[in-house]
Amino acid sequence: MASMPGRVNLAGLDLNLLVALNALIEEQNVTRAGERVGLTQPAMSAALARLRRHFGDELMVRHGNRYELTPLGVALRHRTEMAVAAVERVFGAQPDFDPLTAEREFTVLLSDYALMVLGPIVANLLEERAPGVRLRLEPHGPSVIDDAETTLRGNDLLLLPHGFISDYPSQDLYTDGWVCVLSADHPTIGDSISAEELRSLPWVTQYHRPTAATTADRQLALLGFEHRVDLVIESFLPLPFLLSGTRRVALLQRRLAERLAAAAGVRILPCPIEVTDLVEAAWWHPLHAADPAHQWLRRLFADAAAQLDIQPVDREHVN
Repeated sequence: MASMPGRVNLAGLDLNLLVALNALIEEQNVTRAGERVGLTQPAMSAALARLRRHFGDELMVRHGNRYELTPLGVALRHRTEMAVAAVERVFGAQPDFDPLTAEREFTVLLSDYALMVLGPIVANLLEERAPGVRLRLEPHGPSVIDDAETTLRGNDLLLLPHGFISDYPSQDLYTDGWVCVLSADHPTIGDSISAEELRSLPWVTQYHRPTAATTADRQLALLGFEHRVDLVIESFLPLPFLLSGTRRVALLQRRLAERLAAAAGVRILPCPIEVTDLVEAAWWHPLHAADPAHQWLRRLFADAAAQLDIQPVDREHVN
């Protein structure tokens, strides 16, 4: 059978070259890359020559005493990392999983919001249940949605609210509401805030782009709610600190707002506009579904989420 267009015949490739490519891209030095994977400098140079022939590109070019990646080399960096991780998962798969003795590493992509809310509980459960397991918690951004297939294939879990991706297995973790957050000493807002007052104030928001916005911002747009945004940030944790001492206002997830209110010097008020709660979920690629280790990982996050509502929260600044 002829191979599909754009597909590579893996039977004709030496997959050791993938390991060599990953080391070369990360080290950008032939000698150090060879030391990293246990090859001599001549052997690594030969591997680089084979890779150059395969890709029809230099991959690394010398500038003075150092090498720099070509544009293709830069483009291959993330793909190579994910490919190596996927191969390690394939050949590291076991018929069962014992968390007490396992030494496996998992990679979970999540926002700084989810990390702040769920991360401490996950960290405690991990220490109790799997002392030898390493959990790599990495930040994600709008790009993960643009190529969800690649993201999910190359990582173990993606924590993301519903409404951004679909058609992949998922597990609901917890719900969260949206609240108004503003400086504790705001000069014009008292114990409540109206929709008209929201319109009149300057806003801080996150990912304010046509292809990237919070679920709350999307709903406000659908409702035709117009407001002036004068600060846009690519994360959630700094947001309350940008409100203190200013006239600005923002919508923030309630669980996060309650954790940061005292430290940031802000107050929390109910939102006068009905905004649907977000549902934070864990997403994964179907190829992980039957892996016992991955099933254990999903239970770990589900158990952590179940503890959220019994954790103490400082509500001093919550009205």
